[in-house]
Amino acid sequence: MKRVRVGNGCGFWGDNLDAPIRLAEAGQLDYLTLEYLAELTMSILALLKKRDTEAGYATDFLDVLLRLTPSLKLQPKLKIVTNAGGMNPQVCGRKSREILHQVELGDRKVAVVSGDDLMPELQQLIKAGHALNHLDDSRPLDSILARVVSANAYLGARPIAEALKLGADVVVTGRVADASLTLGPLVHEFGWLWNDWNRLGAGTTAGHLIECGAQATGALWTRADASTRLADVGYPIADVTEDGVFRITKPDGSGGVINEQTVAEQLLYEVADPSRYLTPDVVADFTGPSLAEIGSNLVEIRNCRGTPSTDSYKVSIAYRDGYTSAGMLVIPGPRAGEKARLSGQIILDRLKTAGFEFAASHIEALGTGESVPGVLPTCDPPEVVLRVAVRDTRKAAVERFTKEFAPLVTAGFAGTTGYTTGRPQVREVFAFWPALIAKSAVTPRVELL
Repeated sequence: MKRVRVGNGCGFWGDNLDAPIRLAEAGQLDYLTLEYLAELTMSILALLKKRDTEAGYATDFLDVLLRLTPSLKLQPKLKIVTNAGGMNPQVCGRKSREILHQVELGDRKVAVVSGDDLMPELQQLIKAGHALNHLDDSRPLDSILARVVSANAYLGARPIAEALKLGADVVVTGRVADASLTLGPLVHEFGWLWNDWNRLGAGTTAGHLIECGAQATGALWTRADASTRLADVGYPIADVTEDGVFRITKPDGSGGVINEQTVAEQLLYEVADPSRYLTPDVVADFTGPSLAEIGSNLVEIRNCRGTPSTDSYKVSIAYRDGYTSAGMLVIPGPRAGEKARLSGQIILDRLKTAGFEFAASHIEALGTGESVPGVLPTCDPPEVVLRVAVRDTRKAAVERFTKEFAPLVTAGFAGTTGYTTGRPQVREVFAFWPALIAKSAVTPRVELL
């Protein structure tokens, strides 16, 4: 039976730069996927593109592609699928092709998948009746339209499979659903039909398990310890057969661990209803699969199911929503938690006296159990980290907030320290607006460079 090995070497923009290189060298892969995008990432990339028309993509990918050159030369059939294109997949694709030519791999073909960026036609879409209401409170998007900085539909696996059918060796996309980076190659290789819901569900389940990189191989595992060797953690591989049965593994000798627990924990990561995991390609059922450890660092998944996909795409929209800042100080000594909370209140009280109140503020005594309130037991340690954060539409008010930490060093409680890094930074807030749009209103595009 035909098998396809897909390894994912990146779970977000900022992940370990060495992971994809090590995975390609040791993984014996057919496909290497690299997942760079999150909701906040898209708004950051949109602003970068606004400043520079040649920017707006995950620049780390080009460095990784160059470092992958030895593996690509030794493994001529190895293909790469990535959403590193972000807000500018055309430029990212063009620069990828230039790198391949520079390293004498000019015969490798690069394809670009776009069509997810709705910003150029956002007003027309609203006028055409696509209100893009907020999924939580049903507000229409036009209520904050002037502040929108990015709007991207989550495309699915179809354009990726189409790009591979055209002969692409490297596929660079904009915003696509994370699991679709894996499903696209599987549909292409196995010839699965787009209404073979159980197999699409299996491919989506495999993609979901590996999309976050080392989270499936021991990172964030609740029982991880020194023996888990996270410093050398291997990244995940989905070894898939054409009937939809697959195995999760990692390169031999690498750190981390794969067992039923690590796989089950990742299976439920970022999932609302496990029986209805919505993607552009299929509605996957995560309650049915059976997990079995069949060897060392080898878990087999069977009985995956899926049902027809919906007629809409999810849309990730980001809009400007004021400014924020957060500062920290160390408060040592007896009753450290109590004194930290009092210190935070002193900051806010002094600001109120000066005429500054904020739309939102938060005081934390980190070390007392407040990082996960109601979950961790509270305690009174000998020292804590005071963290105070504010948010407001007035930049001047937030800037004034940043100037109230240092005074506590001589006008607060004894031993207060941690001020030498300077005043906290003021950052612009980009709020998340989730919405849906009819698939008929979005046209994915595939271009072979």
